[in-house]
Amino acid sequence: MIDRYTLPEMKRIWSQDNKYRKWLDVEIYACEAMNELGLVPPEALKNIKEKASFTVDRVDEIEAVTNHDVIAFLTCVAEYIGEDSKYIHMGLTSSDVLDTALAAQMKEAGEMILNRLRELRPVLLERAVEHRNTIMMGRTHGVHAEPITFGLKMLLWASETDRNIERMERALASISVGKISGAVGTYANINPDIEAHVCQRLGLKPAAISTQVVQRDRHAEFLSTMAIIGSSLEKFTTEIRSLQRTEILEVEEYFAKGQKGSSAMPHKRNPITAERITGMARLLRGNALVAMENVALWNERDISHSSVERVIIPDSTTALDYMLYKFIAMMRNLLIYPENMIKNMNITGGLLFSQRVLLTLVNKGLSRERAYELVQRNAMESWRTRNNFQDLLHQDAEVTSILSPDEIDGLFDYSYHLGRVDEIYKRFGL
Repeated sequence: MIDRYTLPEMKRIWSQDNKYRKWLDVEIYACEAMNELGLVPPEALKNIKEKASFTVDRVDEIEAVTNHDVIAFLTCVAEYIGEDSKYIHMGLTSSDVLDTALAAQMKEAGEMILNRLRELRPVLLERAVEHRNTIMMGRTHGVHAEPITFGLKMLLWASETDRNIERMERALASISVGKISGAVGTYANINPDIEAHVCQRLGLKPAAISTQVVQRDRHAEFLSTMAIIGSSLEKFTTEIRSLQRTEILEVEEYFAKGQKGSSAMPHKRNPITAERITGMARLLRGNALVAMENVALWNERDISHSSVERVIIPDSTTALDYMLYKFIAMMRNLLIYPENMIKNMNITGGLLFSQRVLLTLVNKGLSRERAYELVQRNAMESWRTRNNFQDLLHQDAEVTSILSPDEIDGLFDYSYHLGRVDEIYKRFGL
């Protein structure tokens, strides 16, 4: 369930009222430019700016008859303005209004998402600093590999968030483009200076060239960027879900007083927010695919893209805003259990030090193949019998002929794996 208090601003951006307000902005800014060109009398512009208005209900009422949203909107606005409404939409086509206003809405929504990402970054860095030396098991293929620190995991996520910030900045620049170029993009009935003025007033750039529409590769890039960000969040939350499993329990979502995990099992504490974010990432990827399908339109345009964009763009921006909001809260309140991290590292009886033993034997003069054979022989025995790997090495005459007991024991030191952690942190100024 989406918390009611988390989304009021994104809901406002995609409201019918804000959409029509952006349409009206485009029309009024066009009239301003036409006034400067001597096409709209000053008194008419004054009347338009003072009286131009609409109501969503009235637009809907007219559209029920016209079956055309822009005409319904213009008819409603004309009812407020009167005779001077003849200057509204002069030389424009519907998509001049629709696409330019949509770009302004997407810019607003994208800036909200960018602010969420910028809010997430310091949360991850704070956790990275806090757990810089909190040693834990690194896993590959879901199997114990070698030790890392939980702080390094957080630093990795912060670095990926940096890239997502850069991606979102690029996507915002790509989508912040409008067009007021007429029916097929030739400016036959409208001066390009009008386009420049409208876009400048809306904080957009004019498209260098367009057809009847702004080209949909821009929208596909915007939706694809959000899908990538969602995929990053899925990656992070999948890790949390994995580490929260009962047998591991190295981290856990905060479980509030009064919260319930299961209708049947009172003991349950489930990673529900992480699972929710994982599922919503799939929605973002699906919407990105649809946006790519919208790139190929017939000739100078068709409207096969229009109906789906009314769903996928508001839905994707709203979903990602919510996902980021919930993930930030999750990371601020994440329960972390260093004692379980240590316990889990010890369950394989020292097998995590196998590479260090291997490299030491090679440095002693063995071929890598022979050293690997000796280490693996003892490692597989440890897996099979659950005997301690370190003890098995002490009992292996071939190993002890090369390494002294003290040398063997010295290889089983967790701090060895933290030796270069500070070098990584320095790359982030930490």
